[in-house]
Amino acid sequence: MLVFTDLDGSLLDHETYSYRESKPALEIIRERQIPLIFVTSKTRTEVEQLQNKMGILEPFIVENGAAVYFPYGYMGFSINLGLRQAGYTTIHLGIKYDEIRKFVESVKDKFKIRGFGDMPEKEIASLSGLTIVQANLAKTREFTEPFIMEDMSALPILENAAKERGYKITRGGRFSHLIGKYQDKGRAVQIATEIISENIHDEIISIGIGDSANDISMLKRVNIPVLIPHPDGSYEDLHVNHLRRAVLPGSKGWNQIMIEILSHTF
Repeated sequence: MLVFTDLDGSLLDHETYSYRESKPALEIIRERQIPLIFVTSKTRTEVEQLQNKMGILEPFIVENGAAVYFPYGYMGFSINLGLRQAGYTTIHLGIKYDEIRKFVESVKDKFKIRGFGDMPEKEIASLSGLTIVQANLAKTREFTEPFIMEDMSALPILENAAKERGYKITRGGRFSHLIGKYQDKGRAVQIATEIISENIHDEIISIGIGDSANDISMLKRVNIPVLIPHPDGSYEDLHVNHLRRAVLPGSKGWNQIMIEILSHTF
């Protein structure tokens, strides 16, 4: 079994970014030695900090499917894709951040957008609820650019402009994200699943948990897709076969439905 999970608003509380309410289910996952794979818009440095805090050393997927990281030598796996980088075998699916920023610079005045590269840490912290230290980690982008837009009615025009240049825009819980045309969470999840399946020589039951539109490709690639409600109790309008809906938002809902699923799959 594998668990693929979004972080903000799913495993982590939407407001506090705490995983305290998820701990009972996390303990079951740890006891059963189930790989818990983060699939997030966060950066590599943000994920590394969270993994260290939680005592986790597992593969992870960053910046909305831009890259898949396997700790080098993970479970003795043979991985024929990617390259060795800073203690990881890494499969890159996204575009380099410098290229993303060039596009942002070319359109930011016309569309009145501000990306993380335009904001000091204090502004990012104010918009996101992160601490200054966390906001600094959020700025260590390698592939994608979160941004805000003054007039969201112009977003479809910006999306067309991005598409013409080989990019696309996806919506998260707080920000829109400019990402590479050929990356998404689902493709990254499929690659990670195939690598693990090939190395353990067995079929895998996969669970995927998310709360927003940028999670749909991930939810379509797993056996058990789960949607977490927003803090106001509403659900993202996603059309995914066999989709299960958690009752509670954030980490409370994550914990409740994970315990429910795990109690029926072992």
